[in-house]
Amino acid sequence: MGYKLHISPSDDGRRLDKTIRSIWPALPLSVVMKGIRTGAVRLDGKKAACDVRITAGQELYVPWEGPAEREEGFRYRRTLPILFEDERLLAVNKPENLLVQPDRKDQDNVLDRVKYMRSLEGAEERAYAVHRLDRNTTGVLLVALSGVSLRILQDAFRAREVRKTYLAVVSGVPPAKGEIDAPLLKDPASNTVKVDPSGKEALTRYRLLAAGGDVSLVEIDLVTGRSHQARVHMASIGHSILGDIRYGSENVNAKWRKRGIRRPLLHSYQVVFGSLLGELESLSGMRIAAPLPEDMGELLRSRGWKPPV
Repeated sequence: MGYKLHISPSDDGRRLDKTIRSIWPALPLSVVMKGIRTGAVRLDGKKAACDVRITAGQELYVPWEGPAEREEGFRYRRTLPILFEDERLLAVNKPENLLVQPDRKDQDNVLDRVKYMRSLEGAEERAYAVHRLDRNTTGVLLVALSGVSLRILQDAFRAREVRKTYLAVVSGVPPAKGEIDAPLLKDPASNTVKVDPSGKEALTRYRLLAAGGDVSLVEIDLVTGRSHQARVHMASIGHSILGDIRYGSENVNAKWRKRGIRRPLLHSYQVVFGSLLGELESLSGMRIAAPLPEDMGELLRSRGWKPPV
């Protein structure tokens, strides 16, 4: 048993451990790390550290079988609305109740749908989520179609050269604009997040777009991109996102549930690229926007509110 392959251009410059995990996603992390640590995994015939940056064309040997062939073909023959597409990047309009990546076997998800849409079945042809949206958050989601594009966009996010703007319907009427600078701490066991001094830096800016009665429409700019950031930060100032049963008010949500609101009304409205490098340089300055989902659109129309153009 054992398997050899040559590093593809898509994985050029990527960490060894992350490349292996993307080719063998079902392999336990402990098995991958043991193989690297003991030298059973070899790069050009030599032992290599897990964080070494690999180069296209290098020979990788692993002490287990090759990546499994999917004899049954694509499991989820479903598509997604495309907002932008070229050979490097796909931007889709993610619907509610859909995970970006599966958290259990045989679960519908964005990446498998993208692979089906692009006919990507081989180990050398993969799709990468550049960022995350919660299961019930809708809107713009970026999927890199090569490892090089993924790393360029990840670096751009870290350098804050990519701006993500959300629209949300929140309870009450917040000030005309505000900034929430509060560290966030995640509890992996419960998959919940809270404001905590020992947490990671998190900064949210928001702007009031419309208000009426007991709810408002706000534009949210996530300067940082922490898990559940918009939901926790808005709840922390007393204006939780409507329909958010985890961080919102049960009394408010119960009232709106009777009107058909059964998820957090949070929508990834647009992504704007600043200065991008390398093969994505031509996309610098581009804006990608997603139309509102029906539940948010219906609520806005009922109030006479219009989203920003």
